[in-house]
Amino acid sequence: MNWGNILLAATMQGVLWSIMALGVYVTFRLLNFADMTCDGSFTLGAAVSAVWIDSGHSPFISLILAISAGAVAGLVTGFFNTRMKIPQLLAGILTQIALYSINLRVMGKSNIALLSVETLFTRFQTLLGIEENQSALLLGLIVVIAIIGLMYYFFGTEIGSMIRASGQNPGVVRALGCSTQRCTMIALVIGNALIACSGALVAQNQGYADIDMGPGTIVIGLAAIIIAEVIFPQRHFAITLTSVVIGSVLYRMIIALLLAIGLKTQDMKLCTALIVAFALYLPILKRKRIPGERKVASND
Repeated sequence: MNWGNILLAATMQGVLWSIMALGVYVTFRLLNFADMTCDGSFTLGAAVSAVWIDSGHSPFISLILAISAGAVAGLVTGFFNTRMKIPQLLAGILTQIALYSINLRVMGKSNIALLSVETLFTRFQTLLGIEENQSALLLGLIVVIAIIGLMYYFFGTEIGSMIRASGQNPGVVRALGCSTQRCTMIALVIGNALIACSGALVAQNQGYADIDMGPGTIVIGLAAIIIAEVIFPQRHFAITLTSVVIGSVLYRMIIALLLAIGLKTQDMKLCTALIVAFALYLPILKRKRIPGERKVASND
């Protein structure tokens, strides 16, 4: 068993899935919006990208189209919530359910194979002339660094700061004359665009898009975020974004190690739930071990 190759593959997968985790972070942490759309928008990004590439078109253009499709999915959820006054959780679930049928319509079948067509990863590998996982990891890192840079810049602007504030104190945002509904719409568009981007890249890397690749995406994203928050609590925004990527990589490494020691693939969702539960419990466990905070923890 080559542990080096296992960890390299896990790191590469973690980097690609971290783009999805960053999208979940935008809605779940910055906006404080429990958005269930991601299970559908992840598959939507993969479906749009796969169909476009399978038709003989540019894989780069397919990525742009996937991002646009994800943005539209976020816009629909935002419309349900802000205009139709449907509760956050239900608005996301409604869009997610609708996207299952839409994804089937887009794909025309339950899965599309991309093994015999050119993708961004095969192009990059040919350009560099290095091993497949190494080139995929390098391409993933380039995309992630670019996304983190754009997110850091955008959320430092006035509207970006308003979005961050609206998740914590919407009353202050309204008092400053900014629409919280607008902030919600923009954040959902950005979050689901990132999630669809991740879906497109994962599909191109693994060589297929499948209608059932989306369910459980929200839990994987939360696992990466929570692991990141446990390791890097209350840090600078740029470090926080980077820590989400690290959390995603660590999660993939844990899963890869569990599979390597003989755990069955059908047990992965159970393991993910246990990892998230344990990560959520860690801050409470830390407080209990600090004498000055023992009483506060017990009151909680």
